[in-house]
Amino acid sequence: MDPYSAEGELINIHNHFHQGQYQEVVDFDVSSLSPENALPAKVLQLRARIALGQAQDVLDEVKGAAEPELTAVRALASQALGRDEEAVKTVEDLLAGNADAAENATVQVVAGTVLQAAGKSEEALALLGRHQGSLDAVSLIVQIHLQQNRNDLAVKEVAAARRWAQDSLLVNLAESWVGLRLGGERYQQAFYVFEELAQAPATSSVRSLVAQAVAELHLGRTEEAQAALDQALKKEPGYAEAIANLLVLSVITGKNVDDLTATLRKADEKHPLLVDLAEKSELFDKAATKFKAKVAA
Repeated sequence: MDPYSAEGELINIHNHFHQGQYQEVVDFDVSSLSPENALPAKVLQLRARIALGQAQDVLDEVKGAAEPELTAVRALASQALGRDEEAVKTVEDLLAGNADAAENATVQVVAGTVLQAAGKSEEALALLGRHQGSLDAVSLIVQIHLQQNRNDLAVKEVAAARRWAQDSLLVNLAESWVGLRLGGERYQQAFYVFEELAQAPATSSVRSLVAQAVAELHLGRTEEAQAALDQALKKEPGYAEAIANLLVLSVITGKNVDDLTATLRKADEKHPLLVDLAEKSELFDKAATKFKAKVAA
C-alpha cells in the first residue's frame, strides 16, 4: 500500500507537510508507525525542521548518517545555511556513488529540491523524471516547469497525474499553481482550493493564507487579500512571503512601501522580489543615462 494514500500510515503527516504546517509535522507521533515508514516520516520531520529555521540542528543530527535519504537531507540543510556548493557536491556524490539512490523516491525529491534551488533545473528534472508514481516528484516537476515559464509542460504534468492520483492534495495544489499562471476562470478555481486550506482550522497555515491572498490579488479583491495577509503575519510576523505580498498589495493600492521594503530586507535580504527590484532599478539607471540632457559648455 502507498503510505501516502488515503489509507496509508503517512497520509496525515504528509498532508501537514504540504499544507505548510511544519510544527505539526515535527510534533507528529511516529511511535506507532510500521518499520518501513519510520524513515520516510523522519525525513518529513527533518525537512519541516529545516523549514522552521533549524537547519544547523538538522545538519548536526544527520552528519555521518549512512542512509541515502539522510544524506540528501544533509545536503538540503547545508543549502539552507547558504552552502550551495557543498550541498550540490553532496548530492552529486550521492547519486554517483550509489546506483540505487537515483531510484529512491525520497532521494529524488530532496536531491531534486537542492539541484533546482542551485539553478540546476535540467539535472533536477532528469532525476525527478525517474519517479514511479511519486506525487511529491510531480509537484516539484510542476514548480520547475512554471519557473521555466513552460506552462504547457506544467499543464501536461498535472493532467497526467490527475488520471492516476484523482483528488489528492498535491494534485489539487499543483493544479492551483498552474491555474494562477494561466489566469482567467482558473484564478477562481485556485482560490477555492487555497481558501479551503487557509480557513479550516485543521489545515490553516501562514503558507496557505499567503496562497489565498495571492489568488485574491489576481481576482482584484484587495481588501480580502489584505485580510488574509494580516492573518498570516499575525501567525508569523517575520514570514518573508507574507511581507513580500503585502508590499505588492501596497504598491497596487498606492501606499508607500519604504517601511515594508526595509522589513522584507530584514526578513530575507536575498528575497527574489528584492533581487528583482534591484536588477530593474539598475537597468533603469543605465537606460536613464542615455537620455540625460546635454548641457553646452
